[in-house]
Amino acid sequence: MNIIQILAEELKIKQSQVEATIGLIDDGNTIPFIARYRKEVTGSLDDETLRNLDERLRYLRNLEEKQQQVIASIEEQGKLTDELKEAIESATTLVAVDDLYRPYRPKKRTRAMIAKEAGYEPLSIEIMEQDPAKHELLDAADAKAIQGAKDIIAETVSDNAEFRKAIRNATYNLGLIESSLKEAELDPDKTYEMYYEYSEAVSKCPGHRILALNRGEDEKVLKVSIIGPDEDIIRVLNKYTITNPGNTRTAEIIADAVADSYKRLIQPAIEREIRNDLTEKAQDGAIKVFGKNLNQLLMQPPIVGKTVLGWDPAFRTGCKLAVVDDTGKVLDTTVIYPTAPQFRIAESQKIVNDLIRKYKIDLISLGNGTASRESEQVIADGIKAPYVIVNEAGASVYSASKLATEEFPNFDVGQRSATSMARRLQDPLAELVKIDPKAIGVGQYQHDMDQKKLGESLGAVVEDCVNAVGVDLNTASASLLQYISGINKTLAKNIVDYREANGRFKTRKELLKVPKLGPKAFEQCAGFMRITGGKEPLDATSVHPESYEAARALQAGEDRQSIMDRLGVGEITLNDIAKELKKPGRDPREDMPKPILRTDVLEMKDLHEGMILKGTVRNVIDFGAFVDIGVHQDGLVHISQMSSKYIKHPLEVVSVGDIVDVKVISVDLQKKRIGLTMIF
Repeated sequence: MNIIQILAEELKIKQSQVEATIGLIDDGNTIPFIARYRKEVTGSLDDETLRNLDERLRYLRNLEEKQQQVIASIEEQGKLTDELKEAIESATTLVAVDDLYRPYRPKKRTRAMIAKEAGYEPLSIEIMEQDPAKHELLDAADAKAIQGAKDIIAETVSDNAEFRKAIRNATYNLGLIESSLKEAELDPDKTYEMYYEYSEAVSKCPGHRILALNRGEDEKVLKVSIIGPDEDIIRVLNKYTITNPGNTRTAEIIADAVADSYKRLIQPAIEREIRNDLTEKAQDGAIKVFGKNLNQLLMQPPIVGKTVLGWDPAFRTGCKLAVVDDTGKVLDTTVIYPTAPQFRIAESQKIVNDLIRKYKIDLISLGNGTASRESEQVIADGIKAPYVIVNEAGASVYSASKLATEEFPNFDVGQRSATSMARRLQDPLAELVKIDPKAIGVGQYQHDMDQKKLGESLGAVVEDCVNAVGVDLNTASASLLQYISGINKTLAKNIVDYREANGRFKTRKELLKVPKLGPKAFEQCAGFMRITGGKEPLDATSVHPESYEAARALQAGEDRQSIMDRLGVGEITLNDIAKELKKPGRDPREDMPKPILRTDVLEMKDLHEGMILKGTVRNVIDFGAFVDIGVHQDGLVHISQMSSKYIKHPLEVVSVGDIVDVKVISVDLQKKRIGLTMIF
């Protein structure tokens, strides 16, 4: 297998780029480091292409290893032929290798094995030869022997790799996926009503429906099955196995064995394989969407230089407040009771207004959870500050975590949550990295996923975002530092411990004094660490220490060509340095849309068809996007209402955090559903 050639063709890049990138990966370089500081080597491959290359490289290497294991196993059995070896080495998927290995894989005791042990294999061979002149064994055979021969023929047909491949393709391309109601009492809210009598072509069923069917089946509400073109498949199998239809005695026996082979052995296995394949593709698609949503959420612009009041709304236990200054430091916390059952509204408004005056609070960050709408009304009616509704998904997970306890040992969960509300607005990236990405709430069916694959994918997204922005080495938390290229949890903790023991880092080189942080880790991380006001001005930029000499030469006005010749720096790297020196330490999040500041309340009952509003995209899924229009119930813009042009996926039009204009097309107060359109 030529892995380099395969990757080049799949990714539509040069083989030299693939070869160079594989070399960098195998040398222990991280994707963010390669994407930012090794453009000369890779030909400027972006991080998405590099991630795809890395993932496919691992798959193809696993495939190559599996091929060699299978070849060795068959050779050990003394059954390996040149043709079989070539077929295995030419297989492009793990499924194809499994198909070829099936006849040679050690099996549990099967009906065919029992029949062979009983001595019926010669009879099965005689039947398959289909020669009317050779019926000695068949003439002497009783019903038990013929059944044994059928069992052997059935397994032989089932083990045929070409048959399996053809049947799998026919079932996928011509089959239907169907579902029916299994247990009505397990679906009291009729969540799965549309799937009670449902049928769709396997090849056309979108990923979100596959995941919905799977969940309905797991919850025992639905019965789901794949219906293939059974009669056509059996007819084709008969055509290839019954070579002498004129010999009616053998033709009838083979036809029975073929039908049994398909119904008992092939069809159930093919159904499982297709269901697994559909699920894997649906999960991969959902993970990709989740990743793009997460990227947009993490890359929302920080609210810089503002003192923020974090407001964690609640009823019985009161609303927790935290005043956080522009550096993220908590100045004050308190609890107010403006909501049911106490309704101490005037008192609460006075407390908040006093806090606003005392600490010069610029805006309020209100969580969107329980009692949020009631809290919003209190703010709008009598509190003199603009407010922003922030998504509090995962806040309760963080507040009760070990990390939050270590960060705020003297706070209760409410105080921690209110602090998180404020910090989410001030610097979404720095705050949200403290939460398991799966709990952030911008995915679909995330709890039904392969959790290992989901975790790895989302972790890569967080890593790319953190490294794209960079971190302040003297203020970054261990939670943030651990996502920096070359830094793991242990090193992140060691950096924070060193900082606490020795004071601020004055230069990037000082990182080499951190326990266990060696030259390789320094190479990987240094360019992403920022030091403001340190001894070396370039430490505040994204220029890597290895390029400081080139950067100084540029600053001194030296001719570019002479810099490249003298220092061996490539043109791409030099252009990146020049760009950084023009805007040192520029935050890429500056280009993202700013959050909407609100001063008044809109309730769902105030909505009417035709109303045009401005909203924030909260979540993008396969069939549309949920938009926050300020009524505490996100409206749905269906994919059909996003553009007058045909689009394959909502991500072609919107991303999480986008500010969009929408028109209300339907309001269902009872079901709390709002239909929106972007076409008007």
